[in-house]
Order: sequence, then structure tokens, then C-alpha cells
Amino acid sequence: MASALALPLGAFAEDLAGLPPEERGYRIMERSDLSDAGFGSSTVDLTMTLTDGSGRSTVRNMQIDTLEKRGNGNGDKSLTRFFSPPDVEGTALLSHARILDPDDQWLYLPGLRRVKRISSSNKSGPFVGSEFAFEDLTANELGKYAYRYLETVQDAATGLELDVVECKPLYERSGYSKLHCYVDAEIHQSRRVEFFDRGGRLFKTLELLDYRQSTDGFWRAHEQVMTNHLTGKATTLRFGEFEFGISLNQRDFEPSILDRL
Repeated sequence: MASALALPLGAFAEDLAGLPPEERGYRIMERSDLSDAGFGSSTVDLTMTLTDGSGRSTVRNMQIDTLEKRGNGNGDKSLTRFFSPPDVEGTALLSHARILDPDDQWLYLPGLRRVKRISSSNKSGPFVGSEFAFEDLTANELGKYAYRYLETVQDAATGLELDVVECKPLYERSGYSKLHCYVDAEIHQSRRVEFFDRGGRLFKTLELLDYRQSTDGFWRAHEQVMTNHLTGKATTLRFGEFEFGISLNQRDFEPSILDRL
């Protein structure tokens, strides 16, 4: 079992309407972060589908293991592994999320049989040809951004009430000038994230779909679609069932583990 159950939605029933935009934005993102606290560890199998501008697709099979942060020092740790097709089989990415320091990331390339550390200057680059950048694959820790509430809108497709929060990266060398996070006012999870490039143009949009709540009370989107508005390409992640509170520890997320996979 996970270390603690997710906090009940009633714990976040406070009215934020009278707060200044900066504090309101922070509080919205804080309760989103707290609503997911206590899962301990998780694993999930998923597929990654790459779709080019002509509609042609390639499917990859993956697994992601995650270890939740402890205390307020650093962020979650995750290990992403590819099992097929042959051109990416054996590839693995280990990520240690930080707050204001650059995230630590190591990429294992089976063709070269070596581990490559991802430098802070390459975080905005694409991850194995997908529309996800390396910096998109680490946990969005609360202290990594400056927040400002923009508005509350109703999603035309679902009817959901969404709080829109502007998130400006505080860490160095981000590929984005800002993000717009659309947070579900009921379950406090992001339903859409818009990414703006360094020039302020809308660059990518991430749609988070098919939310399901586990028996432990944790919400997860079982489909994520990242669309690149400049190229017309898209990457879709489709998740299986998440398992929480599995037997993982800090040793399973050390860089040396990549040599032993």
C-alpha cells in the first residue's frame, strides 16, 4: 500500500476568490500538488505513439517507475524504460527532479552501451524523437515556478470548470517562457497545459484525458496527448493500470542502475 491515502477533496474546499492573483495562483497549484501526496511509489506500463504531420504513426512500448519525494528538499525520481520496437529497445531515462537547481537526468543508449548525462542546456531538446522535451519528463515541483491566476473558464467539450494559472519557470535554461495550466476545480488535476516558447508564441499543448481514481484515492490521466503547433506532429501516451506502493527504494534510482538494466 502507499504511504498515505490521497487527501479528501473536502480538504481543499477553501474559497480563494478574494486573494491577489499571485497568491491565488500559488494556492491553486499547491492544493493540486497536495492532492497527490502520499502515493509513495508507482509503476505503469504504457504505449507511446508518434504521429507525424502526414498522419503516419509509430508505436513504442514502455514502463515508468516513480519514487515520491521525501520532505521538501528535492523532487520525485523516475525511471523510464523502452521495450520495443528494436530501434529504441533497451533505452532508459533516469530523472531526479530538483526545485531551482537543474534536474538530474541520465540517458542510457544501448547501441553505444553507455550512459549519457543530459546537460542543462539540452533539457529543451526532444526526448527520443517525441514531442515531449526532457524537461517535460520530470515532476513539476511546486517551487519551480512563479504563479499567477488568470481566469476561470468552462471547458466547452466537458463542461468542467477550470482555473487557468500562468506558470513562469524559475529554473535556468527552460525552453519555455511560461505555461498556462488549466486545473480542474473539482479534483484539482491539470486537464490541459499550454507551453509558450522563449519568444512568447504558443508552442505545444498537452491534453490530459481519461482521468481515473485508484482504490488508494489517487487520480491519474490514462491518456496524454502532446501536440506541436509548429510542426503538426503529436505524441500520445496511453497508460495501463497504475500500481501504487510497490517495493522500490532509493537504490533503484541511482545512476549505476542503468548499467545493470
